Amino acid sequence: MLSIHTILHPTDFSDCSRYAFRLAGMLASEQGARLVILHVKPTLGPLAAHGKALAEVQPEVSEEKLLEILHQFRVSDPKVQVEHRLAYGGVQEILRQASEIRADLIVMGTHGRTGFSWLLMGSVAELVLREAKCPVVTVKIPHPV
Repeated sequence: MLSIHTILHPTDFSDCSRYAFRLAGMLASEQGARLVILHVKPTLGPLAAHGKALAEVQPEVSEEKLLEILHQFRVSDPKVQVEHRLAYGGVQEILRQASEIRADLIVMGTHGRTGFSWLLMGSVAELVLREAKCPVVTVKIPHPV
């Protein structure tokens, strides 16, 4: 059985990411694991290159505001050790942070884009899934039945 001591939750603050955070928090509580919540702010300005496509990224937000939003991510179980991190970069920074903290598991949201939308925007979750050295759980918000 997989021994989980540290869980990394990269977040972009979207609803999908917040949904994945709930799972990460529950897993951390059940496993007695440390939970590291990471937001990576893109460093490429208003446009970020992904292959040949260009995708708009979040508007300029102060570091203080990002940290304020990041610290709103809280786990209900007081026994879970939670760490909040703000970093700069892209997918490679998520992978670097995972390695640095020795993550046993990455839990992150995915928007479930397909077709032209995926081609234009790319998928951070898919790139992390392909490159990570540990298991990755991707979570998307379920559609109502």
